[in-house]
Amino acid sequence: MAQIISGQRKLQYSELNRNIACAARAFHGAGIQAGDAVALLLRNDFAFFEASLTARAIGAYATPINWHNTLDEVKFILDDCGARLLVVHADLYAPLRGLLTDDLVVVVVDTPPELAAAYSIDQAKLVVDESDITWSNWLKAHAEGAVVPPSAPTSSMIYTSGTTGRPKGVRRAPYSDSQLIHRNRTSAEAYGLVAGENATILINGPMYHSAPNAYGLLACILEFNIILQPRFDPEETLQIIERNKITHLHAVPTMFVRLLKLPKEVRERYDLSSLRFVTHGAAPCPTDVKQRMIAWWGPVINEYYGSTETGLVVANNSAEALAKPGTVGRALPECVVKIFDDDGDELSIGHVGDIFLGAPSIGNFTYHGCDEQRLEIGRGELVTVGDIGWLDSDGYLFLCDRKRDMIISGGVNIYPAEIEAALLSLDGVRDCAVFGIPDEEYGEAVLAVIERDGTAEVDVIQARAHLGARLARYKLPRHIEFADQLPREDSGKIFKRKLRAPYWEGRSQSI
Repeated sequence: MAQIISGQRKLQYSELNRNIACAARAFHGAGIQAGDAVALLLRNDFAFFEASLTARAIGAYATPINWHNTLDEVKFILDDCGARLLVVHADLYAPLRGLLTDDLVVVVVDTPPELAAAYSIDQAKLVVDESDITWSNWLKAHAEGAVVPPSAPTSSMIYTSGTTGRPKGVRRAPYSDSQLIHRNRTSAEAYGLVAGENATILINGPMYHSAPNAYGLLACILEFNIILQPRFDPEETLQIIERNKITHLHAVPTMFVRLLKLPKEVRERYDLSSLRFVTHGAAPCPTDVKQRMIAWWGPVINEYYGSTETGLVVANNSAEALAKPGTVGRALPECVVKIFDDDGDELSIGHVGDIFLGAPSIGNFTYHGCDEQRLEIGRGELVTVGDIGWLDSDGYLFLCDRKRDMIISGGVNIYPAEIEAALLSLDGVRDCAVFGIPDEEYGEAVLAVIERDGTAEVDVIQARAHLGARLARYKLPRHIEFADQLPREDSGKIFKRKLRAPYWEGRSQSI
């Protein structure tokens, strides 16, 4: 019987569906209507699925908030989306007490033991006040009553910074039947999630991000077995795959890097033969990393490319990745990819420019309360989210970098992703971040921050020699630093903004 598992807890889909019916009555009783925002300040947990799917069913917008945000950032999103309801884990609510408006209904979810252990949460922060409305009691109080009629389903309203400025909520009109058909078709191709299959899904990326959110909720809607890993750990991931016979999982390239850094004897210790479809996205994957993963896990590695704004637009499989090293794939059916220069002229094959994407079949979107900023990134039905790349003669898309991450040094464009990929191939490097810092002569200079893994000695001289053999001289970092630990999100992805911000404090560059 299909179920969702987190630690020692299990949730059958029959119980999940009953909880959604109870939550719909509770939402209705709290005055939540179609079009309203329901904010979620939650780690991956049963309540995340229940609250998200309840909002979707009644036409409201589940609005996940990155729980790493500062209090000011959390409050900004709550105010900006006009949240009527906040569903929050107990430990995440503790610092918010007394800071929220009285008209915001707050429902507290007990922080489960596996999450408390994974994040070493102080037990004092797990205490729920007697005056709090708790998720479990709220559902019990609405166990009986009239069925709330369903509405046209919505997607989650994910907040993204886009290319610049404050975060903006990507708000899409409720799906029509034809749009749902298209979404399910593209998801089947890019995520490998096909209705009716017998599948067991591993979710170890934070569902406040758009891709894990879409991936996890679709797996739940299709009622697959889902295993929630409280926090990504490379060897534990291998253990979970073997123990639970995982068939599908979603990853980001940083996870691949950390998996490949495991000692050979550890990587060979686990049976991974159950894997059928592993998909990754969210950032460029170094070609060497992609090829090594395919050699290790087999031709089950797939990739997609898109954005919170556009949904899935491009995808490729292992065979295509090996035939076209470095590609993120070709446009999915009914999707469009074009490259434009700064003057708005479409570029020919092989020329680098701004990537514009379109997926007309899933409907248009706007930024909540920021229609003018939506217009700024559009070109007809196509939009750009700040990525730079080029198309080859077969229609395969290649990424260079994010436009805001691109370094302009002495008038020359330098792409950090290329330098990072080269550094990651150096023994002893666990991870790295490359970005531009102010330079009086050149405008910007390249800085590389390296996190060692302890398996080999790495110093500035060795790093420069390694890069010098692989990159043009103008791309070489003028500055190389080492960090004991780079700041990371739950997925393992580096918080590059936190590294870059101190160098640009008081200056005009967007971070």
